[in-house]
Amino acid sequence: MTSSLRLRAGLVSIVLLAAFLGIWHLATRSTGTAATMSPEYAKLMGLTATQGKSAMPGPLDVGTKLWEHLKRPFYDNGPNDKGLGIQLGYSIARVGTGYLLAVLVAIPLGFLIGMSPLLSKALDPFIQVLKPISPLAWMPLALYTIKDSSVSAIFVIFICSIWPMLLNTVFGVASVRKEWINVARTLEVGTVRRAFTVILPAAAPTILTGMRISIGIAWLVIVAAEMLVGGTGIGYFVWNEWNNLSITNVIIAILLIGVVGMLLDQILARFTRMVTFPE
Repeated sequence: MTSSLRLRAGLVSIVLLAAFLGIWHLATRSTGTAATMSPEYAKLMGLTATQGKSAMPGPLDVGTKLWEHLKRPFYDNGPNDKGLGIQLGYSIARVGTGYLLAVLVAIPLGFLIGMSPLLSKALDPFIQVLKPISPLAWMPLALYTIKDSSVSAIFVIFICSIWPMLLNTVFGVASVRKEWINVARTLEVGTVRRAFTVILPAAAPTILTGMRISIGIAWLVIVAAEMLVGGTGIGYFVWNEWNNLSITNVIIAILLIGVVGMLLDQILARFTRMVTFPE
């Protein structure tokens, strides 16, 4: 039954993709001759418009260009001309570093807050004030104090990753059933052992859900952060190709950002399923 559902869902996905590509191809195939266009629009669009072609690349153009990138993903011809593999590598490394730092801070701190009503009430005003601040709002301060654009981007990833993990950890630990904790106390299980053998397994699914939300936000933010700091990364690649008016490369970068984001989410989703806690 499940395999049949997956097969049908896969077929529907293929049909939808084919329909999307077909509409895209037809929509970008032709826009008419330059004589029917506004002269200012034709001048803005350049040769593609004057030759009757759409300025927006079609799926075949994007596929051809993507194949060129995939054949040489790690070439390096200088600061503004690097392969997509290198650009994605920089972005993934920044996201991974900032995310791991957030894990090291958010989960132990969330554990302590969740176990202590006093800490929860004392720190709640600070969390509520800091949580809504956009991660990119920290960028000027990070650039001024850290004085390194790459490390500043990692700091922004750290800031945006920490709140979902922290709040989910606090919620997961605080929501562990009191009966289980009382039974552990009755059996004279110490605080540390109780935390690792009772509370952590019960709260693990909620903690992993927070980690999954955080990795999605981190991957969203890195693109904007790299547009600001420049230099390297897939976000800088998008901005650089826009300045070069290469819409084809912009579309390819958007596609790859989506694919990598999906892979990161699926990795965390698999871990989440592995730690499901049956009551």
